[in-house]
Amino acid sequence: MTTIKILALNIICLTLLFTSCSSCSSETDPPPPDVNPLPLPVSLTLEELLDLTQERTFKYFWDFAEPVSGMARERSQDDAYNNESPRIITMGGSGFGIASFPAAVERGWITRNQAIVRLQKILSFLEGADTYHGAFSHWYYGNTGKTRTFGGQDNGGDIVETAFLLQGLLINRQYFSGTGAEKNLRDRITAIWEAVEWDWYTNGQESITWHWSPNHEFALDLKVSGWNEALIVYVLAAASPSHSITKSVYDQGWARNGGMHNGTSYYGNTLAVGPQLGGPLFFAHYSFIGLDPRNLSDAYVANYFAQNKAHTLINYAYCKDNPKGYKGYGGDSWGLTASDNHQGYSAHSPTNDLGVITPTAALSSFPYTPAESEKALKYFYNQLGNKLLGEYGFYDAFSEQHNWYADGYLAIDQGPIVAMIENYRTQQLWKLFMKDPDIQKGLTKLGFSY
Repeated sequence: MTTIKILALNIICLTLLFTSCSSCSSETDPPPPDVNPLPLPVSLTLEELLDLTQERTFKYFWDFAEPVSGMARERSQDDAYNNESPRIITMGGSGFGIASFPAAVERGWITRNQAIVRLQKILSFLEGADTYHGAFSHWYYGNTGKTRTFGGQDNGGDIVETAFLLQGLLINRQYFSGTGAEKNLRDRITAIWEAVEWDWYTNGQESITWHWSPNHEFALDLKVSGWNEALIVYVLAAASPSHSITKSVYDQGWARNGGMHNGTSYYGNTLAVGPQLGGPLFFAHYSFIGLDPRNLSDAYVANYFAQNKAHTLINYAYCKDNPKGYKGYGGDSWGLTASDNHQGYSAHSPTNDLGVITPTAALSSFPYTPAESEKALKYFYNQLGNKLLGEYGFYDAFSEQHNWYADGYLAIDQGPIVAMIENYRTQQLWKLFMKDPDIQKGLTKLGFSY
């Protein structure tokens, strides 16, 4: 039930960002993404393709940022769920974009000072936004800092979105290690980090509860339990220097005392944990923007990199096998995860296959399956070209079966592309996050080896 509801919540997640570097300090709305085809360079090497993909995708979080807050818009255009998209910002998607600011500086897309100025704007917004025992909501109005109800009783704190945001902020706290303005950034991030009452969100139980609302309190009563995208919640909750959880909350709440175990082999790849055939691929991405799985192990998973690699290879093999006979599926075109589709939005997976390929699935999996992800990248670029590649990277999803191609972007899908490709190329985000003393203490507390 928990995993189903987690997928349902992700199914509603959407994201927006737009402006140009010259206008990113402006408080006027930029135009929507350019739908006219951009010239595509030909005969690119893999490194050149990775450069192009990362830089264009990062522009979603830089050029298209909501102008008042500097945060990531939920999506690049209005959708069937709401007509307020240009003003709605997302905490999780923002966290993924913020996590790549150090990569953007090192690769020369922005200057160090530009990153500092943007972070100052973001932190000012966060310091003035509605919070709920230190936690942030899923959505906000970027011009006011007021919570935008996500749906039903979800009008308060969202501890999972908060964790994704903090993951990005802590990466920057580690990167900006200088004096003056950089120390000021670190201090402000620390204050936001230490204000989150992770222990409050246990509701006095041996688990973390996803939501709390001042109107409805813990009425939603959705437990954050594995296996899914939310491992980072428990790692941060244990790492908190001010509101830490006990190890038993992790064991009973997240790991369910071993209840998240799988142990089944699919297409020759054994899953340590998780649902049948692994589930959507964002499970292998969201918590691992900063959390380095390569040498990570605990009582429940012998090696988290092996878990994520197996999950990705199962997803790849399923698409290559293509049991439903969808047009366009194969060893060069693969990747099922949550995204838009020809009917709306869904958490696509081998057990929920609608004939829709989502580029973030394969591209964010570069650390786990570099050869298979390279095939997908080259197919998306060389074969689909301007049908799929736009101003801010690859559009959200496509279906050759249904002759449908998205013409917009979602922050929660764009963010992992930049971050995880960087982790494949330099491991920069992993290195920064894992050096954080608070994170190290939290991992040790939960019994991790790393």
